[in-house]
Amino acid sequence: MRQLIKTINRCALAALALVGTSAAFAQSSVTLYGRVNTTFEHQKEGNVSKTGLFNNSSRFGFKGQEDLGGGLMAGFQLESGFDSSTGATSSTFFGRQSEVNLAGGFGMLRLGNFTSESYYATADFISNHNHDTGSSSDALYAYPARDANKIAYRAPSLGGATFEAGWAMHEQASGTGGKNSLDLAANYEIGKLGLGAGYSKLDDQNQFAVRASYSTGPFVVGAYVQRDKNVFFANGGNRTNVRLSGAYIMGVSEFHLNVGRAGKYSNVADSAATQYTVGYNYNLSKRTKIYTYYTRINNNHNASYGVATAGNDFSSFAMGVRHNF
Repeated sequence: MRQLIKTINRCALAALALVGTSAAFAQSSVTLYGRVNTTFEHQKEGNVSKTGLFNNSSRFGFKGQEDLGGGLMAGFQLESGFDSSTGATSSTFFGRQSEVNLAGGFGMLRLGNFTSESYYATADFISNHNHDTGSSSDALYAYPARDANKIAYRAPSLGGATFEAGWAMHEQASGTGGKNSLDLAANYEIGKLGLGAGYSKLDDQNQFAVRASYSTGPFVVGAYVQRDKNVFFANGGNRTNVRLSGAYIMGVSEFHLNVGRAGKYSNVADSAATQYTVGYNYNLSKRTKIYTYYTRINNNHNASYGVATAGNDFSSFAMGVRHNF
């Protein structure tokens, strides 16, 4: 009888442990997600042409969240890029993102490696025909921020407004010349109007940009203006970069037009450039689309946006498939 009671007690304890474990699991979630995006393209740089398959920032990742109680949440996100045309992985496996965060009524504290929020507040909203990837990505946007070794704070949303400040540390010994990077961003959404602003600085490079986007019926329009210093040219001085985009959505069809103009740097003559893209997307489902576009970059004599040799122009005609999972 005594042995039977011991056995029953052990079973009861095991059942309680299992219930407790199940409750903990119920408070956590992990999601596998990603994108495979591949184009067949005919590209031309200067007088040299090539035709082939090209990757458009394909990636996969894991993200999760745990409810710690009392309104406190713990989360993480790990994201890896790969070449969808060859299957090759990036040299830094989770180089796209490796973040852990804590969120609550106070906002969110983020630690790790992640893209500058100033970019998401401005340029990311405008180059939407192929999510700012591949040969038609925004070649003119200045990005001086460091992504790694970053700590950031995102304030709680206040009446449609959000703010984030990030600080990326160089993690080098004193006197070795390494510099920390600063990143600031703000977004404001009111109905169909979106506004954004971003500032980033790394050593003697810096940029400031503002963005506006608006949707009405089948039309989506947007623009950003950016002012940067020394980002594409050492000691190049100041430059102004403007980009406009428009889209017309008709059922499963999307028609896109995107035009950017980078003025010359104040200390570099003949360094202006223009980029434009005309594209069409057809949505096979909510996750899969086929698309085609023509993109071109016209560089002045000392400009080298999107090319290896200054003064060369670049163009590409592409057809692609993008699948999100």
